[in-house]
Amino acid sequence: MESPLRTQFFSFLAQTSPEPMGLEIEHAKGSVLFDKKGKAYIDMISGISVSNLGHGNSEVLNAVTAQLQKGMHFMVYGEFIQSAQVELATALLNCLPKNLESVYFVNSGSEAVEGAMKLAKRSTGRTKILSFENGYHGSTQGALSLMGNEMLKAPFRPLLPGVGFLRFNHLEDLEIIDSDTACLVMEPIQGEAGVISADPHFMIAARKKCGETGTLLVFDEAQTGFGRTGTFWAFEQYGVVPDILILAKALGGGMPLGCFIASKVLMDTLSQNPPLGHITTFGGHPVCCAAGLASLKVILREDLKNNALKIGAQLEERLQHPAIQAVRVSGALAAIEFKSADLNKEIIRACVEKGLLVDWFLFNDRSMRIAPPLNMEKSLVEKACDIILESLVQATARIGLH
Repeated sequence: MESPLRTQFFSFLAQTSPEPMGLEIEHAKGSVLFDKKGKAYIDMISGISVSNLGHGNSEVLNAVTAQLQKGMHFMVYGEFIQSAQVELATALLNCLPKNLESVYFVNSGSEAVEGAMKLAKRSTGRTKILSFENGYHGSTQGALSLMGNEMLKAPFRPLLPGVGFLRFNHLEDLEIIDSDTACLVMEPIQGEAGVISADPHFMIAARKKCGETGTLLVFDEAQTGFGRTGTFWAFEQYGVVPDILILAKALGGGMPLGCFIASKVLMDTLSQNPPLGHITTFGGHPVCCAAGLASLKVILREDLKNNALKIGAQLEERLQHPAIQAVRVSGALAAIEFKSADLNKEIIRACVEKGLLVDWFLFNDRSMRIAPPLNMEKSLVEKACDIILESLVQATARIGLH
């Protein structure tokens, strides 16, 4: 018999797809989630790269409780001096190159992308924006305009004019960048494409071309920031620094928070002509900032970027099977590619049945998404790999593959 909560979920909550997972998760601790019957699920997706410390971290909970006791919302963003915002901004900037020196807090990754687009237009006086095929930057209309997948965009056109697309890792496409281009928006590692890393030569050439044309280089690290790829920021792996950096997901330590970061000279253009050129009511919510600061401190103190590398190495070593066509790993972010989307979905279904949460990618449904908490224990990663391999054998038998 269906539970009342499940009935209400499908009746009263707007759905994002015809077939949501529909798991009735009641609570979570560490790297494990529990449903209302007490069944445990190893969390190998971290709420899509959000829960870098897993669930219920005591330092994050204490920081949230302390801020709740001080107060929640005081004023729209940018008017009052609030310690949680200032302290988190300071801690972030201490982890970044000097040209990234001014933080604008918002509520989500999509909003951070919107703010970065406005900043690029306002500061350059240009309107042309370039992005990449198979890039994902959010689902609000501006961010959707940058999405490199027409299937998800077509029903919502018309979108922003003046947006063009390059092929990822194709050097010749960089010639599209010109003196009319406000910014080039890119993920150093394309997440929804299935963990596709930028070629170092391509990244260096993109930085050079942007510099020559006065185009702002924008890195979207909503999914790859905070140590997930084995370096604190993915762009560190390339020796290339962006003009604008977009952060979200893990930024809030499990709470909703995003930001875009640039030089003070650039950021100041949003504050005048007109004033309030960009504004948000709840951006930089003090409870979210307090959680984000506590999470950031733990990630740094425990050197979780190094643990992300260990997790990645473990995944590469264990996930070997003739039915696996490719394993793409960047720290604790991995894509396990199979022959078909049908096989991938069967394996994922079997994993969930066995108590393991994995998922696929928006633009690569043949690949399984793996993005566990950065502090997941080696033994739990091992158990997850066992379940994936068991599920693979079960799924191939179920659909008649050998």
